[in-house]
Amino acid sequence: MLERIREGSQGTGAKVILGLVIFSFVFAGIGSYINSSINSAAATVNGQDISRDALEKAYQNKRAQMESQYGEAFSALAGDANYLQEFRRSVLDQLVSEKLIDQAALELGLRVSDAQIKQTIVQMEEFQIDGKFDNDRYLVVLRTAGFQPNSFRDFMRTRITREQLSKALIGTEFALPGEATLAYDLQAQTRDAKYLTVSAAGFEQQVNVSDEQIETYYQTNIASFDTEQKVSVAYVELTLDDLLPTIDVTEQELEDEYQASIANYKTEEERRVSHILLEFGDDEAAAQSKIEDILSQVKAGKDFAELAKEFSVDTFSAEKGGDIDWFGKGMMDPAFEQAAYSLASIGDVSDVVKSDFGFHIIKLTDIKAETTMAFADVKDEIANRVKMRKGEEELYSLQQRMAEVAFEIPDHLDEVAAVANKPIITTELFTRTAPPEALSSAKALNAAFDVDIIDQGVNSDLIDLGDNRLMVLRVVNNEAERTKELTEVSASIKQILVKEMSLSAAREWAQSLLTGIRAGEDISEQLASKNIAWQEKQSVARTDSELGQNVLTELFKLSEDSANNTAVVDTLSGDVTLVQVTKINAAATPESLQIDNFQRRLASNKAQLLYTEWLESLKASAEIEIYN
Repeated sequence: MLERIREGSQGTGAKVILGLVIFSFVFAGIGSYINSSINSAAATVNGQDISRDALEKAYQNKRAQMESQYGEAFSALAGDANYLQEFRRSVLDQLVSEKLIDQAALELGLRVSDAQIKQTIVQMEEFQIDGKFDNDRYLVVLRTAGFQPNSFRDFMRTRITREQLSKALIGTEFALPGEATLAYDLQAQTRDAKYLTVSAAGFEQQVNVSDEQIETYYQTNIASFDTEQKVSVAYVELTLDDLLPTIDVTEQELEDEYQASIANYKTEEERRVSHILLEFGDDEAAAQSKIEDILSQVKAGKDFAELAKEFSVDTFSAEKGGDIDWFGKGMMDPAFEQAAYSLASIGDVSDVVKSDFGFHIIKLTDIKAETTMAFADVKDEIANRVKMRKGEEELYSLQQRMAEVAFEIPDHLDEVAAVANKPIITTELFTRTAPPEALSSAKALNAAFDVDIIDQGVNSDLIDLGDNRLMVLRVVNNEAERTKELTEVSASIKQILVKEMSLSAAREWAQSLLTGIRAGEDISEQLASKNIAWQEKQSVARTDSELGQNVLTELFKLSEDSANNTAVVDTLSGDVTLVQVTKINAAATPESLQIDNFQRRLASNKAQLLYTEWLESLKASAEIEIYN
């Protein structure tokens, strides 16, 4: 059959048909790909393009940064397509701002010289070793970050230019000492107040909610009665802990692992020595002559400790007769270490040893021989390690097989469960915001609410949840978003309206009290009818949290004038407060350091506001076009 097809495809008719097909592609799909720009613009700013490639690169970089910083929290947000769309738009807005800044810098004639760029790069800590610029490290770091030297210099030129412009703007702002003093006085002043709280609950009996009002509220706020999508999921989960009880480890495997890692169980020989140190000074020959004279005294039987106290410039050890405590190989100067480990017996004394620190005489005072932990002492530790390794290997093998059968047999989980030797677990219906514990990770939730998995009724890909935990799931039931019927929500709407209308009634009553106060009337009978009394509080600061933020904010807007010293405030708890300022207490005289700090903060705030407003003015006057 294949031969007949091959022969037919060589005929004149077949060639004509094939030619017509190809010709039609040119005028249809394929032609459009050939003629389209691979790097089309995402936006144009004053005639200059921001490419889609640039947007995608910036988007991926920002997304990676957010995932690294916020982990699962960001991954959960990233499962929402609308959020990602807004996130991408914010990245594009940032690119637009940067383009405007670059254009403004060019128009102002700001330039950065090659020498300035080079100096900046040389001073960057990322490219230094021991405080000095290292060219090899520079090239390695650039390659890791995806830069070539030329492209990195261009990047640095742009960044430094932007910094010059921002510093020029920010550097022009300042705050006067008088401004700082006034700001401090306002910030540090306190107020004496009296207040009373009118409970909205006390007016609920006066409220009547009609069916028409419920219907109106429902229609006005109908979007708030949309339900969340719900899914019921069947899943198979496999963890390393599931496999460990089935993993067998032989005695030979344990012994082999012990031998392979025996270095981990060895404690190297350590030595304890005393020494006498003389520095080279300005005359190395004189120092050597002196140390040799001291050595001759040691050999003549003079006490080593006394000589160390008298002559050694290592004052810390000299106080202890030259003792420098225990050390192992690799801890001391190479020449010192070699000499110390060359001494055969406790009490032996070296010849004069020259190191980077000076001339030494070394006396061996003790030896800790090399030790190796016995196999029996570490057998359990080794068994756990070998078991974990074998378990991870088994888990990896099962992971490959689970992924294969989940894909090859997509309409049920039976084979996946058989491979994992785990049961299929089915959940109740749940929303994305209230998932079962096993499915609470962002990866599992994204799979459970994936449109393709739901619509096609197929298994998910194998999900690696981290910490040696694997899962395959499928959606067995899906309850789409819908708008609840009025009958379902009328009771809750009534409760909402009762609270709103009660609050409104409480506010009106409190307002009547305020009117009476401003008219000079006595409101004590009205307060008594509601069993309400004034409360007082002295020296209330702006940071006080007892009154509540709404009341506190209003308190510091009031004056001592009787016409403007009282206000009605809705509290965050759903009640109403009548608050009155009785005295304004001036701040204590500030110290000069406090004023200096306020002056710097004011200048910084002004500079930030100036920069933001300048950038907004650039956007307002620019021709910006965003492409879908």
